[in-house]
Amino acid sequence: MAVIEIFNVKKTYNTSVVPVHAVNDVSLSIDKKEFTAIIGPSGSGKTTLLNIVGGLDKPTSGFVKIDGVNITDLPSKKMIDFRLNHIGFVFQAYNLIPVFTAQENIEFIMLLQKLDSDKREKRAEELLSSVGLLDRANSRPNQLSGGQQQRVAVARALASRPSFVLADEPTANLDSESTNELLTLMEELNREYDMTFVFATHDQRVIDRARRVITLEDGKILSDITRS
Repeated sequence: MAVIEIFNVKKTYNTSVVPVHAVNDVSLSIDKKEFTAIIGPSGSGKTTLLNIVGGLDKPTSGFVKIDGVNITDLPSKKMIDFRLNHIGFVFQAYNLIPVFTAQENIEFIMLLQKLDSDKREKRAEELLSSVGLLDRANSRPNQLSGGQQQRVAVARALASRPSFVLADEPTANLDSESTNELLTLMEELNREYDMTFVFATHDQRVIDRARRVITLEDGKILSDITRS
């Protein structure tokens, strides 16, 4: 069953010289439980496409459906609410709130969802345990390594019980050991919780682990390969 459906999406930036087609007539669907990497060189359109899927940007034309809902023309407030409840995000720079502990960073998403404190605390503890950081629940980001911060970011992405997680260059700031640990964790979450992961990456370590690899070039799909 498709959780993400992209229909003839284009994103054009009108520069002072010539229009730039960051995404150029892309159509594809991503099913539940997929572990997919969208790859390509800088400027290929992978981050722009991820931002459109995540509702952070709007296409110039075409549309995107998430869980059967056309998100492209949702008003801003409805898009924020939809994103909160359906889409998890993991960013290159972690984007944790520095004055919050690891547990508070995870709970914050559920606070926005208006869950009561007991449910927030229980879910945050479960997620910290699943990413191997229950003993660091009270640590702030500056007390954690880069790999640990990204694990907290993954736990936070899962806190809202999203349909899928979008990960934009999640390993870019990590060393090889932390990258392997993070990818192993994501694979386990993919298998055990049927969580769909979609990466935008140029990291070969991520590409090697992905079961589906979609290559973009100049905003177009160059290849789409699913591995057994």
